[in-house]
Amino acid sequence: QVQLVESGGGLVQAGGSLRLSCAVSGRTFSSYAMGWFRQAPGKEREFVARISRSGGATWHADPVKGRFTISRENAKNTVYLQMNSLKPEDTAVYYCATDMSTYGSSQPADMDHWGKGTLVTVSS
Repeated sequence: QVQLVESGGGLVQAGGSLRLSCAVSGRTFSSYAMGWFRQAPGKEREFVARISRSGGATWHADPVKGRFTISRENAKNTVYLQMNSLKPEDTAVYYCATDMSTYGSSQPADMDHWGKGTLVTVSS
C-alpha cells in the first residue's frame, strides 16, 4: 500500500516562503514520477509542478514559474516544493501525488496515489 504524507504547510505573509515535503512509503520511490497539485476553496484541483523519476526533468505551471521549485531526494523517498514570493492567490490545500510514467503528468486524473494534503494560507 502506497502512502504519501505531506508536511510544511502553514500561515505565511505575502512575500514569504515555505517548503513543503511529501514522504512516500510502500513502493520503490524512484519508480514514480511525482507531482504537486493544489485546490483552493470553490475551485478545481490544479497542477503546480511535476518531476521525473530521476529528478532530471521538472515542469512548473505558469502561475508559479520562477517562484516555486520542485525537487526530490530518492534516497529519502521525499519530494519537495520550495515556495518563494508567496501571494494570497497561492492559498490552497497542496497535495502530492504519484505517477507510474517516467515523466509524470499535469492532469490530476492521471495520478495513481494521493496524499491528504497540507494547507497553505498566505495573508496579504
